Amino acid sequence: MQFPIDFTKMSGTGNDFILIDHRTLFMRRDEMPAFARAVCERRVSAGADGLILIENSEAADFRWQFLNADGSWAEMCGNGARCAARFAFALGIAPARMRFETVAGLIEAEVKDQSVKLKMTAPTGLRLQEKLMVNGLEQVVHSLNTGVPHAVLFGEDIVRAPVLESGRSIRFHEHFQPAGTNVNFVQQLGAQALSVRTYERGVEGETLACGTGAVAAAIIAGILGQVQPPVAVTTSGDEQLTIHYALAGQEISEVYLEGPAHFIYEGRLHEEAIRTKS
Repeated sequence: MQFPIDFTKMSGTGNDFILIDHRTLFMRRDEMPAFARAVCERRVSAGADGLILIENSEAADFRWQFLNADGSWAEMCGNGARCAARFAFALGIAPARMRFETVAGLIEAEVKDQSVKLKMTAPTGLRLQEKLMVNGLEQVVHSLNTGVPHAVLFGEDIVRAPVLESGRSIRFHEHFQPAGTNVNFVQQLGAQALSVRTYERGVEGETLACGTGAVAAAIIAGILGQVQPPVAVTTSGDEQLTIHYALAGQEISEVYLEGPAHFIYEGRLHEEAIRTKS
């Protein structure tokens, strides 16, 4: 690996990412987890919720490697995908309407100024009204995989939701092993509006937004008859995502995630930024 490394910092409704043009490969796959852990550490390096490497693809406009802040690989990240799409469009890697490879499958995206609309892969693994013991209390939990696994809990006061305590317990609950799950705490705000706070697997804490979590919450709320699409989801960062989908009973189709993807800054990483974590 040669330094310095050019990078871009982006934010998708509060989820922040380090993006690197990796079409000319300079990092081995086995080096990526340690690099992600080091460069995503706040205060001592660039700091972010995840690392995105943009690479060449024979099947689409590009492919990505996505790693969480703890160095674990993630199948999909909705907010990261929107940032990746705008980044690729800005660099001329992909047109405004594009497709790119993820572990979860091919993702379609359309860039419109600062907003990006993603066509998500088909959700799987819907489970409703499961009762789990969490920290000595019985909780009603719903779950859906929207590219990555998500648990969803509904409540009446999002501000008081025990995101860290209960989120961590559910994330590591035996019911969701071995992969674990992201955990979303949801409050209905209206016929087409929700507020969502998310404990994210791999970050191991609450993030300011989670795109795939917003999708899971909106779809489950729709199946339960609480909302009608399109659904406006207010994130912890007080920004808004729009979730589009179609339902026929519990059959889910035409799922889209729409929201802003912002450029924050560009920079160059020096070896000192990662040497303590190599």
